[in-house]
Amino acid sequence: MRIGICDDEEEIRNMLKIKIDAYGKSGEVVSYQSGEELLTEETMPDILFLDIQMPGIDGMETAYEVKKRKKESILIFVTALEEYVFQAFDVGAFHYLVKPFSDEKFYEILEKAIAEYEENKSVCKKDADRESRYMMVKTKGARIKVVFDTILYAEVFNRKIILYTTEGKVEYYGKMTELCSRLGEDFYRTHRGYLVNFKYVKKYDAAAVFLENGEQVIMAKQQFPGFVKAFLRYHKREGMEG
Repeated sequence: MRIGICDDEEEIRNMLKIKIDAYGKSGEVVSYQSGEELLTEETMPDILFLDIQMPGIDGMETAYEVKKRKKESILIFVTALEEYVFQAFDVGAFHYLVKPFSDEKFYEILEKAIAEYEENKSVCKKDADRESRYMMVKTKGARIKVVFDTILYAEVFNRKIILYTTEGKVEYYGKMTELCSRLGEDFYRTHRGYLVNFKYVKKYDAAAVFLENGEQVIMAKQQFPGFVKAFLRYHKREGMEG
């Protein structure tokens, strides 16, 4: 984790660095005396304490550019003027510290920002893990890579598995039981002939599952109670509201 401090006043830069270093969980701390200096960096900080009133490129302009380059950067404005608070949130600021502020307030905001960074990192890792899960399918004499997360649903027909993905349709010879086992708990077999990815479920009832692309998949009556329980577990894993 890299924490940046961008302020044209050396005294403020030093004061913030001392406070961050004293916190003891902050990783690398880097200081910049202007927006121009900050924007020469190839990679933007993960957390940035940013003054608004600076000569040259001011804090607002700097913030817009930082967010363009790294949208997950956590911006905390540090200023003596409250009048900029609404502008600060327009550029996606995480928080706004008005000088002078207490140590207690500073560390409260720093702790929240670090927690936000850790949560963002966890989400990114989960997305990366999903994108890395795939299988190679042999079809029409060629092998095709199918990423699990792109599969909307699967259908079995005449010993063939048909995968309906966000990139088109893929057919291969296989067994639905083996596919179920391979894809895991983010998928559910709603019917003997169908397997659905929870990610793309828009709504459902006892007769059908309605997907985000407008298609419907049959729901077998005996599968419905299990589907509901598994779908709720999926929501819980994903941190969604029911």
